[in-house]
Amino acid sequence: MGELLRIAVIASGEGTTLQAVLDAMRRRELPRLKIERVLSNKEGSGALRRARAEGIPAIFVDPFDDGIRLSREDYDRRLAEVVGDLDYICLMGYMRILSPIFVRAFEGRILNVHPALLPKFGGEGWYGDHVHRGVLQAGEVESGMSIHIVDELVDHGPILLQKSVPISPGETVESLKAKVGKVEKEGYVEVLKQLSEA
Repeated sequence: MGELLRIAVIASGEGTTLQAVLDAMRRRELPRLKIERVLSNKEGSGALRRARAEGIPAIFVDPFDDGIRLSREDYDRRLAEVVGDLDYICLMGYMRILSPIFVRAFEGRILNVHPALLPKFGGEGWYGDHVHRGVLQAGEVESGMSIHIVDELVDHGPILLQKSVPISPGETVESLKAKVGKVEKEGYVEVLKQLSEA
């Protein structure tokens, strides 16, 4: 057995993808993965709550300093200090765009999941429900998710894995979101398994 794959997770929301990874770890599907810390820009995020429940260091990285909002670059410098030197940083529903400062500091080591089949429906402004609504309005016959290495462009960089889902007649934003969310979770576990066994 080689060394453990050490990661940090950065998330803004409920942490359901993080939970899928934690569940896979509990099932011994990811024996060589270690989540060193979970970070969030939202103090009350579910991701931090889930991390604490597992005894994983859960760190709120405040976007404000004495009531003044930090610039994206200053915030990312602060975030980079807290992340430290790990194998990968996994964005799991992180709702901020990383600055070039952060991306360069961890070049080739930041993973992101996007709720569409990139390069379609990617880039600035394409996130969350906006993606699913756009897919449906465009009359697509399928959607899905992409896990990719983050570079300095939004929703760009080498794609590691894509999984597609069919769009059914009468599909809604909510029903499509649920379908895509399921393959996002499965996909993240799959990619982390591949990386930890490499």
